[in-house]
Amino acid sequence: MAQPVAVRQIGGATHGFLEVRSSDGHVLASGDSTRVVRGTRITSRTVLTFRDGSVDDETTIFSQQRTLQLITDRHIQRGPSFPHALDTLVDASKGQVTVRSTDSDGKEEVKTEQMKLPPDICNGMVPTILENLRGATTVLTEPMLIFLPKPRLIKLVISKTGEDDAVVVGASRKAVHYSIKIDLGGIAGVVAPIIGKAPSDIQIWTIDGVATTFARETGPLYAEGPPVTIQLASPSWPDESSSAH
Repeated sequence: MAQPVAVRQIGGATHGFLEVRSSDGHVLASGDSTRVVRGTRITSRTVLTFRDGSVDDETTIFSQQRTLQLITDRHIQRGPSFPHALDTLVDASKGQVTVRSTDSDGKEEVKTEQMKLPPDICNGMVPTILENLRGATTVLTEPMLIFLPKPRLIKLVISKTGEDDAVVVGASRKAVHYSIKIDLGGIAGVVAPIIGKAPSDIQIWTIDGVATTFARETGPLYAEGPPVTIQLASPSWPDESSSAH
């Protein structure tokens, strides 16, 4: 059964800054998260630029009428931070999935296939979904397409675990904590925990108010990848400290 998420807050144009840190606190990448509104459609793009030159670039177009619905999701990962280059396009409106890859000779190969995609597929939309959840919602199951490297439908089981303390410029805030379990389903879901390759859970925090906003995420950037933390960042002006003396 589809679980469409009703639009609780109409999205507007935004531009946020992100930082990516390893589990030991080292900065791996900086990034930008933007949303642009055209009618009932939102184009959301997140670009993470790594210190080693790698790039994680995802552009998601979705509609925000009565419910959130994916239109297209393009996701690119390349560089030494990723074991395999990724360039995929999910066209939910056409039921098409395109995978671009490069062989050992440097020749690009493009494969497109038709898939029966559920209407509530959530690629590129998880933070937006959490921003639109109502307070009473504690568990939600959403389908997602992953690439291993072939496309495979899995389920995200999203659970609200409570509230955690957060601090914004010295002022305390309450952050809503969600835990997301990746359900591979079928025989893969049974075998993965046995062979030690079960995907790690993803943790996401939002901060409520007049408008709910994404604040932090902890989890892998790719299958079997190490957990990293992505969170909001603020600009700083290094010359201010020197000019004050």
